[in-house]
Amino acid sequence: MVRRTSLAEVAESLPRTLRQEGADVRVFLPWTIGLDTSPLQSLRELGPIRVKDGTSRAELTLHTGNLGDLPIYLIDHPTLFRSRHPYGDEEGPYADNWRRYAIFARAVLEALPIIPFAPDVIHGLDWTTGLIPVIRELEYATKQPGHPAANAGTFFGIHNLALQGAFEREILPQIGLPHRVFTAVHGVELSGKVNYLKAGAEFATIVGMSSPGHAQRVQQTERASGLAETFRRRAKELVGISNGIDYKAWDPGNDPLLPQPFSVKDKELLGKKKCKASLQEKLGLDTGARIMVAAVIGRLDADSGFDVLAEVLTSILERNIEVVLLGNGKVEVLERVRTVEQTFTGRCRLIDALHPSAAHTLLGGADLLISPSHYHASNQLCAIALRYGVVPIVYSGAGLDDTVVDHDKEPKKGTGFTFKQYSGDALLDGIDAARKLYKEPADWRTLVLRCMKQDFSWQATAESYLKAYRRVTRRAKSAAVDD
Repeated sequence: MVRRTSLAEVAESLPRTLRQEGADVRVFLPWTIGLDTSPLQSLRELGPIRVKDGTSRAELTLHTGNLGDLPIYLIDHPTLFRSRHPYGDEEGPYADNWRRYAIFARAVLEALPIIPFAPDVIHGLDWTTGLIPVIRELEYATKQPGHPAANAGTFFGIHNLALQGAFEREILPQIGLPHRVFTAVHGVELSGKVNYLKAGAEFATIVGMSSPGHAQRVQQTERASGLAETFRRRAKELVGISNGIDYKAWDPGNDPLLPQPFSVKDKELLGKKKCKASLQEKLGLDTGARIMVAAVIGRLDADSGFDVLAEVLTSILERNIEVVLLGNGKVEVLERVRTVEQTFTGRCRLIDALHPSAAHTLLGGADLLISPSHYHASNQLCAIALRYGVVPIVYSGAGLDDTVVDHDKEPKKGTGFTFKQYSGDALLDGIDAARKLYKEPADWRTLVLRCMKQDFSWQATAESYLKAYRRVTRRAKSAAVDD
């Protein structure tokens, strides 16, 4: 299946690796537009699923197929999912997302006896799965003790705090939740609304963040997007696990999309230099080995830090740095970048798409990754960049200190550069620090080779998740005894 986001990377690579480690893993997805089912073997319909939907019931269809040896289950509905995108369209988020993902949560739980499968742990990803721990506890744990979901613990992984799934409180009876769940201190309410992300964070057995450092930072008011009190109260159940990357898919030494493979064995980085020259020529950039090429990958919006980058983009280009932006965004943002692109011909290029092959060639030739995200920085993107010898520059408060070690603080261990204040000027200071080292070819080469030697494999990540799952099962069993 085509992976379009870092969350999709987790949803595919983590269960595959866990299965390699001996765990019995199943993956549930809503069958939405853009879901490529061609890699699934033996795709077939299993039957209907009927779940509560307000005062009536919704009927969905459960399908299954195998991605290698990994079972995939697709929740299908013609109007809720199959004819729509996962979250929204060019007009914005769908107005009935609250209903869509309440029904999805119920459908996942009701699918378990159909498979049949009795999991020890149910692992949800982000706000769209936030109601699963709530519904499991309220409707299965005590009321349906024979149901496969009754004794399962829950792990709720948060990858994007900025997207929370907040809806008006009037939806409570429509999604089948009692009012007491809204008003309780540990309930689903935040700022007067039903908050699906908070629901998962409150009711899950264990809550996971995208890195150990981020798990600490979200307990600070200014870093928690309104959920600091929840995270502080649940500090003992809060874990941070840095996500891995697929080193088979992202291997510069054996990457067919690169014009020249390269690895740490290439001490002079001649292969990477050829990739850079090819990238510059292909994109119509000014050629020259000593011109730094900076990559920006992701959605061009404030959540990804583009607001800060936009403040100083012109200043960066005036510093003899070429900037290639690979991503998408609102029309007005793209038009703004196009104007800069026309002004700085040969220095700035926008590739208006998120396509895996473009990311490979861009990272193969880039020197620097500018990743200024404030809320949901991608440790995976940084880890892939490091693998390809691209030095990241990141915001120091983004929770990436488990992935990127600041070179200025630790010159012998550094793998990138950070900026402390979330501002354009601070970002520019970080870029200037990188430029200063770049002017020393031998020192820069040492840094690049060190970056390429970092290990962020999914095997190490999977072991951390298995350890967290064991905590889930212990706590779930303890809670069952207490009940």
